[in-house]
Parts: sequence; C-alpha cells; structure tokens
Amino acid sequence: MTESQDQAPAASESSPGFVHLRLHTEFSIVDGLVRIKPLLARARELNMPAIAVTDLANMFGLIKFYSGAIKEGIKPVCGCDVVVRGEEGAADTRLLLLAKDREGYLNLSKLISLIYTDNPNRSDASLRLDQLGAFSDGVIALSGGQFSDIGAALLEGDQARAAAYLSRWRSLFPESFYLELQRVGREREEDYIDAVLDLAAATRTPVVATNDVRFLEQDDFDAHEVRVCINDRRTLDDPRRSREYTDQQYLKEPAEMLALFNDIPTALENSIEIAKRCNLSLDLGTPRLPNYPVPDGLTMEEFFSQISVDGMKRRLISLYGEDYAEEEGIDRYWERLDFELKIINQMGFAGYFLIVMEFIQWSKDNGIPVGPGRGSGAGSIVAYALKITDLDPLKYDLLFERFLNPERVSMPDFDVDFCMEGRDRVIQHVAELYGKEAVSQIITFGTLAAKAVVRDVARVQGKPYALADKLSKLIPFEPGMTLTKAFEEEPELGAFVDSDEEAQEIIEMAFKLEGITRNVGKHAGGVVIAPTKLTDFTPLYTDEAGQGLVTQFDKNDVETAGLVKFDFLGLRTLTIIDWAVKMINERRDEGAPELNIDHLELNDERVYKLLQSGETTAIFQLESRGMKELIKKQVPNCFEDIIALVALFLPGPLQSGMVDDFID
Repeated sequence: MTESQDQAPAASESSPGFVHLRLHTEFSIVDGLVRIKPLLARARELNMPAIAVTDLANMFGLIKFYSGAIKEGIKPVCGCDVVVRGEEGAADTRLLLLAKDREGYLNLSKLISLIYTDNPNRSDASLRLDQLGAFSDGVIALSGGQFSDIGAALLEGDQARAAAYLSRWRSLFPESFYLELQRVGREREEDYIDAVLDLAAATRTPVVATNDVRFLEQDDFDAHEVRVCINDRRTLDDPRRSREYTDQQYLKEPAEMLALFNDIPTALENSIEIAKRCNLSLDLGTPRLPNYPVPDGLTMEEFFSQISVDGMKRRLISLYGEDYAEEEGIDRYWERLDFELKIINQMGFAGYFLIVMEFIQWSKDNGIPVGPGRGSGAGSIVAYALKITDLDPLKYDLLFERFLNPERVSMPDFDVDFCMEGRDRVIQHVAELYGKEAVSQIITFGTLAAKAVVRDVARVQGKPYALADKLSKLIPFEPGMTLTKAFEEEPELGAFVDSDEEAQEIIEMAFKLEGITRNVGKHAGGVVIAPTKLTDFTPLYTDEAGQGLVTQFDKNDVETAGLVKFDFLGLRTLTIIDWAVKMINERRDEGAPELNIDHLELNDERVYKLLQSGETTAIFQLESRGMKELIKKQVPNCFEDIIALVALFLPGPLQSGMVDDFID
C-alpha cells in the first residue's frame, strides 16, 4: 500500500517526478492519435523511465509497445482502459487496469477477451463486476476519476454512496486500488478533486494523477478531434457531436505534471510507485507448437522420420514402380530426405509438419480439393513424401534452404490452398481436433490510406464533396500509395493544392492522419493453433456479428507471442477445377475411366496452344492483363516455360529488361 494523500513526501530533485499511466494509442480505434514508435522516441527524449499504454477495451498494440519499450530502455507498463457496467443505478466506471506481473497479464487477457466472447451481440464493449472479481489477481486498478460510480456519487454530493462504492472496489483489488485525479480542463474537475481527497483521507486510500493522454503534442488536438469525428461519422461543426476531449490531453513532461499537481505531491509519487509495482516479463519469440499425438514408445522426431521414410517409398513406387530401387540416381532422393529430416528435427519443427500433414490429408479424405503446393515449401522433399505438396523438388531443382535454413531461424510457412467452399470446414476440423479454445483466425488493422484520408478529412471539415472527389482522384491509384509519393508523381496535385485554400486545409490535416489505424478485419488465410488456451498467448476479439474468433495481435505479433501461424487460403480456382472435374466425370462414357486431375500429362499440345492464345482467365497466377500480354510474347510450349513466366512476372525482372532478354 502506498502512502495516502495526507502523508505526502516532497518529490526529490533526483526523482523522475511522474509516470504517465493512462494513455490511448491509435489502436483505441475510437480515439487516440499516439503512434507507438513516436511515443517511445518522445518518452526517451524526456528521460521517462517508464510509460503505460492502456488502449480502450483492447490490447492490439501490446506486443509492439512492450518490445519497442524494452529496446529503448523504457519500462513498459501494460494495461487497458475498460468500461465496467454500473449495478443498481450506479454510473458506469472507466476503470484502468494495469498488469503487475505475468499472472496479472494473463488475467487481463482473459478479461479483455470476455468483453467480446461473452457479449454475443457486441452491443457495448463493457465488463460486469462479477467478471472482474474472477480475474483481479495481479492487477492494479485506477478508479476512472470523474468517469466512475465514485466520481458520479461525489459530484451528486452523496459521500456515503461514494464510500460504499469505494469499499466494493477495494475488496475486488485489495491493496491495489487507487483513486484517480485528472486536471485536463473538464467541467467540475476541482469539485470532484476536493471531494475525492476528503474521501481518500477518510478511508486512507491512495490517490494518483493521470493525464488521460490522447495525442503527443498540444498542437495535435485539432487532428485528434478530426480523428474522433471520422470514427463517429460527424462533422466538426455538428452541434450534436460530443466534445469529450480537451487540448490538455497531450503527453505532458514530468515538470508540467509537477506544476499541475504541486498541491497534491502524493498523487505524483504514486504514479511512480505504481510503475515500480508493475513488473511484467513476457517470453517473446519462442514458438510453442500444439501437441501432435504420436504412438506410445516413439518420440515426435522418431515418428516423424518413420512416416517420412514410408511416404517416400510410396512416392517412389508411384514414380518408378515396385522396382524403384533398381532405378539409376534413386540414392539422391534418400540423401535429400535424410538431410532434410536432420535439419527439421534439429530445429524442433517435426510437430509443425505433422500438423499440416494431418489437416491436408483430412481435407483430401473429405473431398475438399487442396492445392499441389506453392511457395518455398515446395522445395521440401519431406513435404512431398508426406503429401503436403505434390511437386517432386528434385525434378525441378527446388532448394530446401529457401524454406528452412538453420542459419536463419524462423518458423516454416506452408501456403496451403483450399477450395473456397471447403476452407471453413477444414478450420472447423482443426478446432475440433485441438479444442475450440485453442484455434482462432488472426486480426488485421485497416489504416487511413491516402485517397480515403483526403475524403474523410474533407467530409469532417464540411468541405464540398466535389473538392474532395477531385483531390482524391488526383492521387494515383496503386497499392502502397502515400500522400508524399502522390505529390512527387502527380505535378497536377501540387499545382491544384497551391491554388486552392480549402484544398490546402484538407491536405494539411490529411498528412497528420494518414496511416492511422482506422478499423479491424480478419486475415485472409492466417489461423493460429495454441498448445493450451489462446488467452495464454493473446487476448481474443470477435467480428461485428460476435461470431468469428480472431486474435487481438496481428500476424507478426502472434508469432512474437509464441503462437504458430498456419495459412488456410481459400482459392476460387480450386473450386472451379473441382466443378469441372465432377461435370466431366458425370458425362463420361460408360466404362471410361474417371478423370483424375493429379494424373494429367504435362505435355498436351492442345493445352499450350490455348495458353499461347492468352485465353487464361481463371487460371491461377496467369490471368492478369499484364501476364496475358507476356504469355503471347513468350509463347510457352512446355511446363518449364510456365515456371519461367511466373518467376519473371515480378517488378524486378519486368523493370530491369531481363524479361525481354529471356524471351529473345
């Protein structure tokens, strides 16, 4: 327990003075303009020993913040801002929760997940008191200041009711509950502070100051208001819009906070005490694979090696017949298999191969078409032996080192394509096999891109639609386009902005907001499978309908947190092929053999004639306009020509002139 307000020691000159504990980044979505890298750079510049990130009802940015802060030598205080529903007529409370340690972090992760998984309608992102009680160990709570049941009762003059609410909070968070004070220029702040200091003295409850940070510099207030209006779909001059924020909610220097609360030094001291009490240590970068069941008496590696050898035998029989051992050059298959098995086992990735093998085999057994394999994974003969891929890597001189390399330790990554109609069934099977609490899809974050930010800013500023439309259309349409790049590439854009004052106002604000996280979505193919409950690794989120489960960490952060990502890609081409094969087999003559897509010859002249004509719509990776033009130039007449086409149709070769050299 830290000292109460009436026993305040004077802040020493050597003391850091103050630690920011309530701060929203861009990942709060509804508000917050703070980007994590600039935040940490500013904290370092101000010699802050610690800082907290406490986004609203999520932990989207936690891994980025934690790992970034450690690199900068700043102590990360990890937490979350949550709304707790008031009971029996009490006001809702904007409770701030901070993790003291790993237990507190895991409890926070469970609480934040409950907001979405236990609230099917997603009507409001809030928690109940009973949920808090179950997961309060290892957690420090800050009261929410005016925006709490205690604050509301005090401002109504009901000290007794405020004391009863305080007693309940303190029983939920023994020795870990603080009454929160803020001076950011809101109405009735001093009335609240006078009343809460009396309550703190009477109950010997510690107080702490926060600045409810939403942006880095005071000058960013206007940009933050625009950001809030974009989310609320309001204009700046709309009389109905709520004006909840002030220009004081910036990352104040410790000296500014000392001046602001010089009459309540304990409130500043306690911010430092809380930072000292929060000592979260996360084990990052260590992959944790789910447990694949292996027969008794065998290790994972022994079982993996055994079935790989058996699979290789079956592949060789299908290639060369039962007498494959007599074939010349057969030894190189076994040498390559032995080489790969040693590396895979040594790197601890046997389980990964077994998991992928299982769900691919299940798909094939259940009539769900699976792609033959693409990407660097097709360079593995073990993957070929286990029927993860259907390409013989030796026949095409594919390198295993592109897929796995002990000198560059990273998780193997198979891009597995499934028929679009069957993909969800495969994910459902995996969830049933490993447990619904262990399987989820992965979140993605949408940002305010160049074209969109210009339109959004113009709308919020109340500028004419025609002006926004013209500005947006002057920005070149290409992936990854930024405003800076647009001004470099499109002279007319610069000339127009220079000549129009309203356009200048739009662009000036658009530059401040470009790239800010705007919304969340679901990764097209990424699925994670945890060895235990997902909440041991990441908080969970659901889509707007409250259905599809997704991680709160994006694809890079889930892997940093220790989860292994599997790519379940839905491919319409496979669905079309499946339809075609079924139609052909339904119409075949009586007694004629069934068509098997896996056994088609690769030297059918009619196929190449069709390709040469550029009639390649709906053929995977050969259907774009640029690719069709390249095909007509190259005139493919064997499978190796198609390989070359796909390899050459990339920005580097196309821009270097290499493609024309190859064709010549």
